[in-house]
Amino acid sequence: MLEKEKKMKRVTPKKRYKHTIAFVQSVLPAPATILDLGVRNELSEILETYGYTVYNTQGEDLDIDYAKAADYEVDAVTSFEVFEHLLAPFNVLRAVKADKLITTVPLKLWFAKAYRNEKDEWDQHFHEFEDWQFDWLLKKSGWKIRKTEKWTSPIKKIGFRPILRRYVPRFYAVYAER
Repeated sequence: MLEKEKKMKRVTPKKRYKHTIAFVQSVLPAPATILDLGVRNELSEILETYGYTVYNTQGEDLDIDYAKAADYEVDAVTSFEVFEHLLAPFNVLRAVKADKLITTVPLKLWFAKAYRNEKDEWDQHFHEFEDWQFDWLLKKSGWKIRKTEKWTSPIKKIGFRPILRRYVPRFYAVYAER
């Protein structure tokens, strides 16, 4: 598809993706090739409309089959809200072959419990990080943090927690290099 056609088909991203896309563009301008950890998803498709070539892992258990993170020659590896689902994200972070990593994780909130879905063992959080914990994990696994950013996740509901969600950062984005 020609660049002009891609721009014409560009999808306006959902509010939750706007910060992520802006962060990616600030540290890895298109065109670039990305391995996105996790199955193909809406964000993968949106990134392609911005000029990125995106490969995805195929749904394998990255705690067990973490070598998949090294199977591709790409400009960067991305991981958008994946590491909190893994028991041992350290192994995947060490296995990544690319020299650049762009990742987001939900931050641990003092006023909310970790996300749990009793009907689906994969759709729950084993970790919810504080920023310093995630930074430490990245450093211990061989990454140098170059840029970070946090943003809130407001919801349109009435109550104490919805008010806090307007002011307390929920997502943490990190760009790191080897």
